[in-house]
Amino acid sequence: MYNPIKEAETALRALILSAAGRAIEEGALPQAQLPEFTVEIPNDTRFGDFASNAAMVWARAFRQSPQKIADALLGRFDFSGSPFLRAEKAGPGFLNFFLNPGWFGSVVGEILQDGEAYGCSDYGAGEKVMVEFVSANPTGPMHMGNARGGAIGDSLAGAMQAAGYDVTREFYVNDAGNQIEKFGLSLYTRYLQLYQGEETVPFPEDGYHGDDIRRRAKEFADIHGDRYLSAEPGQAQQALIDYALPRNIEGLREDLLRYRISYDNWFHESTLHESGAIKEAIGRLGERGLTYEKEGALWYKATAFGGEKDEVLIRQNGNPTYFAADIAYHYNKFAVRGFSRVINIWGADHHGHVARLKGAMDAIGLDGGRLDILLMQLVRLLKNGEPYRMSKRTGKSVTLADIIEEIPIDAARFFFNMREAGSTLDFDLDLAVEQSSQNPVYYVQYAHARICSLLKKLEAEGTAFSPQPGDLQQLGAPEERELIRLLARFPNEIIEVARSYDPARLTHYAVSLASLFHKYYTACRVAGEERGLMQARIALCLAARQTLRNLLAILKVEAPEMM
Repeated sequence: MYNPIKEAETALRALILSAAGRAIEEGALPQAQLPEFTVEIPNDTRFGDFASNAAMVWARAFRQSPQKIADALLGRFDFSGSPFLRAEKAGPGFLNFFLNPGWFGSVVGEILQDGEAYGCSDYGAGEKVMVEFVSANPTGPMHMGNARGGAIGDSLAGAMQAAGYDVTREFYVNDAGNQIEKFGLSLYTRYLQLYQGEETVPFPEDGYHGDDIRRRAKEFADIHGDRYLSAEPGQAQQALIDYALPRNIEGLREDLLRYRISYDNWFHESTLHESGAIKEAIGRLGERGLTYEKEGALWYKATAFGGEKDEVLIRQNGNPTYFAADIAYHYNKFAVRGFSRVINIWGADHHGHVARLKGAMDAIGLDGGRLDILLMQLVRLLKNGEPYRMSKRTGKSVTLADIIEEIPIDAARFFFNMREAGSTLDFDLDLAVEQSSQNPVYYVQYAHARICSLLKKLEAEGTAFSPQPGDLQQLGAPEERELIRLLARFPNEIIEVARSYDPARLTHYAVSLASLFHKYYTACRVAGEERGLMQARIALCLAARQTLRNLLAILKVEAPEMM
């Protein structure tokens, strides 16, 4: 898998070490154990395409000044057969390296050869990773935070797949416990109110007040009539749960599919209860001497593993807590299904749960360090520069369904990934639907469409893409090289997303790439140039289009051919 920056960095490291070896052999430098050094791309490539601090970090080992070490290396670089042309000394001893002009054309050729695979790598080496995201409560519709978490989680999973990880996307269905009991009571109350009136049957203050509860109760009544009025409350509530819960879960699935998210697995909390997995996990903690009884409940010694206080696992009524189920669920992820790393994307309001769950993994005999939790901050909707409430359904919160009805899905997925998860996001609804260069997703998509339009125009004029050997070496204009440098960074950018869990890097890269293409297109004419240069510039346009397509595919944003 082609990674031009990595290949150039590897070649440069070898060049520097070979030059040091020759300098030592020839007595220009003494024998020494050489410390690690960095090779990087400088911010300003006018002074070099790559830079290294080797001479500076070797000063102590050689007991010489960085300038003297740099001079010893400069005379001993052998650039033949390498991507590099020359080197210079700068400042206190930095070494700047300039790429061979032929490298730029070779990058374009390799991108076209790789096609849809360009950007992919084996960096992750097939490591088995789970990304669990959204996992919305099935007792109601998904909200704004789920919309953001869905875009972030799905894009992160896509980037990690491209970086060579074996990725599973999972949705955890909370279909057991107190929230389901509350769900059943809420449905049952609305059902009774249909026949007995809201004045007669008071609604529980802590019940679910959304219109979706009324709707499900009405649907149930339309099917069964008043037959459950005379049933035992527990029986009626369970019947309502059995009717409404699967339909709510299917509604979540359908909304997420509209949002272009498809999960590999929907894991139901209820299976942990039914299979005895919770009891088994609690037993493992007990075997380690980490549980005790107090006031009729079973407790876990969370303070022994970094918790602020000990935690209840089994309540006085004999029911396990949500935390007990969470321990069993994550034990299942690691020990039963064999994931080597698990990434959870949670709302910021769960920050207090992070340390205690990681500690519980340590307590149960697993490595809590293999559990990574990404905390996601709030989204502020803006319209006309002011905070905006958009919900049509409850009047209280904005749902995922509201979002994808009001704005294009491309804009939603792109905008939700424009800032790292840990930052509050201002979502400008006006900008999201604006068809101008001010709208970042429109700007990026327009770059792709512009390339397609150019290529179609050339084809209509009878100009086919048929480069000859050596044509690509004509790509020497500053705007061309600047664009190629950015194209070359794409595989590394995906790797950095996978390392940092920050898909916002992709949207930033996309905007930069679109900007450089527009700049290149303005400065460098394609049609009308002599054949070889025209073919080279067509190739560069194709390489930019391919990279944009591959990037937008990870974000699951469309790459339109005309706008």
